Amino acid sequence: MRILLIEDDPSVSAYVARGLCEQGHVCDVLAEGTDGLFQATRESYDVLVIDRMLPGLDGLSLVRALRAAGRKTPVLFLTALGGIDDRVDGLEAGADDYLIKPFAFAELMARVNALARRPPVQEVKTVLRVADLELDLMRRTATRAGQPIDLLPREFTLLEVLMRNEGRVVTRTMLLERVWDFHFDPKTSVVETHVSRLRAKIDKPFETALLHTVKNMGYSLYAAR
Repeated sequence: MRILLIEDDPSVSAYVARGLCEQGHVCDVLAEGTDGLFQATRESYDVLVIDRMLPGLDGLSLVRALRAAGRKTPVLFLTALGGIDDRVDGLEAGADDYLIKPFAFAELMARVNALARRPPVQEVKTVLRVADLELDLMRRTATRAGQPIDLLPREFTLLEVLMRNEGRVVTRTMLLERVWDFHFDPKTSVVETHVSRLRAKIDKPFETALLHTVKNMGYSLYAAR
């Protein structure tokens, strides 16, 4: 495991770094907040152990800057600030855990191991793209080659399902379940009708077709090579 320790007390940093190395981990040590932020955004670490009271850039500001930059590395605050408000401030700033000085190294190691075992945070896609077709799930807008496409709510959902399954065949039954919440065959042409309307909007005005019919199977959205 690779760990970055940002701690300005030489005796604490030496004690922690030695213990981590004895456990077989690699531990980089920095004593200043600004340097720590630069290192944490430039390099890849499994866990960050950060003091709150740091010169240059305090621990809260450091973690807020990390999260604002999109870095999801687990953070453990190791600090003498142990009041309830202090702990709340630390966790709300983006830390994952909080350990108060003085501390037992065994507990520190257990907390670091627990953070390292957490599965990585998966980024939630809010914009789907297939070739020059783009679907913004937050703004509920669709464009192709920069041109806006006016979609009805059901057409938007239909396109979302197809784009999330780019290159894969989506059957009629799957569309009935995911777009219309039908768990039976309504014996209508609702899927075919909506696919036809969607194709007229996202393909007909453009040179290259993206929405393809797969005979006797369903539909697939992809850019033909």
